[in-house]
Amino acid sequence: MSENPLRLRKIHHVEMWVGNARQAAYFYRQAFGFSQFAYRGLETGERDTISFALRQGQAVLVVTSSYDPESDISRHVQLHGDGVKDICFHVSDVDATYARVMENGAVSVAEPYDMEDENGTVRRATIETYGETVHSFVSDKGYNGPFLPGFVEDVVETEDAGLLRFDHMVGNVELGKMETWASFYEKVLGFKRYIHFDESQISTEYSALMSIVMSDNSYAIKFPINEPAAGLKKSQIEEYLEFYRGAGVQHIAMLTKDIVKTVSRLIDNGVKFITVPETYYEELPNRVGPIEEDVSALQPLGILVDRDDEGYLLQLFTQPVMDRPTLFFEIIQRKGSKGFGEGNFKALFEAIEREQAKRGNL
Repeated sequence: MSENPLRLRKIHHVEMWVGNARQAAYFYRQAFGFSQFAYRGLETGERDTISFALRQGQAVLVVTSSYDPESDISRHVQLHGDGVKDICFHVSDVDATYARVMENGAVSVAEPYDMEDENGTVRRATIETYGETVHSFVSDKGYNGPFLPGFVEDVVETEDAGLLRFDHMVGNVELGKMETWASFYEKVLGFKRYIHFDESQISTEYSALMSIVMSDNSYAIKFPINEPAAGLKKSQIEEYLEFYRGAGVQHIAMLTKDIVKTVSRLIDNGVKFITVPETYYEELPNRVGPIEEDVSALQPLGILVDRDDEGYLLQLFTQPVMDRPTLFFEIIQRKGSKGFGEGNFKALFEAIEREQAKRGNL
């Protein structure tokens, strides 16, 4: 298979289906520093749905809800809560990409079609992936509107938090389905198996998970796929699957070039993060060696560090951003490392378990 056979350029946007798009847009502006730049709803002639498009750096997040309580969106929200519905790719040729993925065994949601308004045309198609999540492909060459057809410019500027782009997105799938979906990304989308973690690497006394990281050839688009592993108690994956009512996107990792500044801003904005014991920092210098950052600046914020052969990274996970213990965000800064913080897995897993115990879900 040739390099990047589908010519995926980047993640065009991530769309979340939510119960109240206006409130969700406000939350992501105020808490995470996204700025609103486009809107679609009753005032634009859209009678079925309302959407707000938000941007920070190169990351575009769309929140959409429905006016119709019987719609697919409303049913999805009723079943899953607010969650990621569409991870949309920017491609040069939607028809060629769609034809290729269908040849490779994809299940179609929407064949290629044109979306049009006075600003031009966008070509789009959609296929299924795990759970009720989908992947769309869009080509917007020559389109001059603020986002997609039907959207109008609607600017609400917010002081950003230093988030640059989507680094990776993690999918949680049912027991026994990880290999199925890893093979899907390999065979259908031409991704490569980048890293494989088993229960011996991601486990505590009580629970464990397994993960395969799938990546395009540029490593710009990375999708870890997690499934639960046998343990004495309920793992974070099982908790997610129970409350989300099936497979879906567990967390969105956002890249920053200054994690201390970004996390400080998010904490000031009211974002809650998981915490690790102070003993973590006592062992840090011996475990990761010298780093450019001052550990005394990292510790009060709870920022974690890990090193591999290519460099090191700094990372921190938010608590769930929904009422249900489902979707959360990761803030990550890379100093050469292309990994995922393997050395932090145990500390992070134990921190998540402490939150699970508070919720009565461990």
